Amino acid sequence: MSVRKAIVSVAVLGIVAYGGVVGYLTHFDHETAPTLDTHSPTLADPVASAAFAAIREARCDYCHARNVDLPFYFHVPVANQLMQRDLDQGLRHFRIEPVIEAFQTGAVPSEEQLARIEEVVRQNRMPPTLYLLMHWHAHLSQAQRDALLNWVAAERRAHYATPGVAARFAGEPVQPVPESVPVDAAKVALGQRLFFDKQLSGDGTLNCASCHALDHGGVDGRVTALGINGQHGPINVPTVYDAVFNKSQFWNGRAATLAEQAAGPVMNPLEMGSHDWTLVADKVKQDPSYVSAFHDAFGSDDIDKDRMTTAIAEYEKTLITPDSRFDRYLKGDEQALNAQEKNGYALFKSVGCSGCHTGVSLGGQAFEVMGLEGDYFAARGGAVTDADKGRYTVTGSPDDMARFKVPNLRNIALTAPYFHDGSVKTLEDAVRLMARYQTPDHTLSDHDVADIVAFLRTLTGAYQGQPLAGTEAP
Repeated sequence: MSVRKAIVSVAVLGIVAYGGVVGYLTHFDHETAPTLDTHSPTLADPVASAAFAAIREARCDYCHARNVDLPFYFHVPVANQLMQRDLDQGLRHFRIEPVIEAFQTGAVPSEEQLARIEEVVRQNRMPPTLYLLMHWHAHLSQAQRDALLNWVAAERRAHYATPGVAARFAGEPVQPVPESVPVDAAKVALGQRLFFDKQLSGDGTLNCASCHALDHGGVDGRVTALGINGQHGPINVPTVYDAVFNKSQFWNGRAATLAEQAAGPVMNPLEMGSHDWTLVADKVKQDPSYVSAFHDAFGSDDIDKDRMTTAIAEYEKTLITPDSRFDRYLKGDEQALNAQEKNGYALFKSVGCSGCHTGVSLGGQAFEVMGLEGDYFAARGGAVTDADKGRYTVTGSPDDMARFKVPNLRNIALTAPYFHDGSVKTLEDAVRLMARYQTPDHTLSDHDVADIVAFLRTLTGAYQGQPLAGTEAP
């Protein structure tokens, strides 16, 4: 009996101690959680307030924000190792500081931030089980999950829905391509001429369209770009179609605008190979009709780098591809997609693809680590190059190693080969690899892959009223 009593006593003490720790952590979590001041617009919005309350209760900031006052056990051996792993992975997957700031200031979260929150809520992946063992209160009820999903949908309807989208799709992560964007007609005409002008290259043999072929999905169909003197570039060419909807340009996001992007290839020694913008401008000035066109566009006869790239960017704004079958579906045409394609879109969302491939262009809204859920580069093989380092080459931050701009999926059937390294030839393989290395599900059945690919093929749109031409990936 004495041994049994001792065991019971130890068990009771353990339960009391465990309950005491949980109670302490509940108090600590609530005392140190993010707050809203009395002037926050969120307080006047019941939908936003309910969503903020759920994020605050779950303490998402513990693992998805830096410089947070962490619970005491973070400093205890073993527990520290477990929590450090969760913290490192949390920061790698998603940063919640901008979302909390948006609640505090009344700003609008980005489409990517909304999509990532929607993804983990629908998949019921957060908070993790191990965390909930010590933070009982952080378990999100169905009502709290619904509050977050309602807020995401409301933000999309208010700030991101494309005019003409059917009401039932206004809160979707993907929106139709708009029929047009505002442009300056004189700059567009000038930019179109420059886009196709080989004088901008060092030896007069290449133009922007050499890599961004408008009759080939806005790409060149090569593994990596082929530049001046037959030189091969280090990275796959992104499509120029719908690039206006990207938040930044190039795989590593080194250009903030289309004009900055237009300036890059002209001077790149591996691409168009010019060496001096003044020399390029001098060649253009030799044509009196160019001088007249610049005057019409800018009210001045001056021709320089800024005016040339601004004009090219204005033309590229017109390279949008509305009226895909999927766009027609989002606008209310139920017959635009068949059952397989609709199921493919549902899978695209449930697997987690839409957590990154969101917005009008299904991409271009954020940066993501290549190999988020596994070592892509080890599986691919070969040397890791500077091109594989992604945004790290721009910021120098270890957090950005192998982090790339999420590619645009519009017209994806026409833009093979895929990924920044051009290593994947087919859409089927691209979908399989994305599931393996970017989502927690890791594998998809052949049937699911076929359905997702069927959906992706509905994203081919029209340019200037004509269905986009090109060679579809096999």
